[in-house]
Amino acid sequence: MKKVTISLFAILAGTSVAMAADSGCDAFKWPVTREQELFPAAPAAQSGGAVTVGQAVDFTLAAVDTISFAVPPERAPAAGTFGATANVAVPPEGELQISLSDEAWVDVIQNGQASKSVAFSGVKTCPGIRKSVRFKLAAGAATIQLSGAKKENLKVAVLAPE
Repeated sequence: MKKVTISLFAILAGTSVAMAADSGCDAFKWPVTREQELFPAAPAAQSGGAVTVGQAVDFTLAAVDTISFAVPPERAPAAGTFGATANVAVPPEGELQISLSDEAWVDVIQNGQASKSVAFSGVKTCPGIRKSVRFKLAAGAATIQLSGAKKENLKVAVLAPE
């Protein structure tokens, strides 16, 4: 009888450990380990600057009603929220993965039009990373628009998808 009890306990313990891992950062559709490494040392950035693919920045956001967005955000930001814009050079592969430390809306504008995301993953239980969005773009200049953030700071990683 003891062996059965111990075995059942071991099975249940292993299941709860696996469930706990799945409820955190492992619950994203793709790995976010690069973001976890980049976010702690992300340099400060202001709206309107440039971001480089392969890096993360820590934006000081401005009130959304003070930002000149190239195209209105796809999701209208609530009053009293924050946002920023940033220029990025899209690499020849044309794929970007933009990850955010907190809740906010992200649009990527290229050639005067908002680009539709091709994949999205969001997890509320991953410390320091809230969402990750992938875009397929043309190589060249693009603008990242952030809006609807409830806090004045937002860490943003701009990476090539793995």
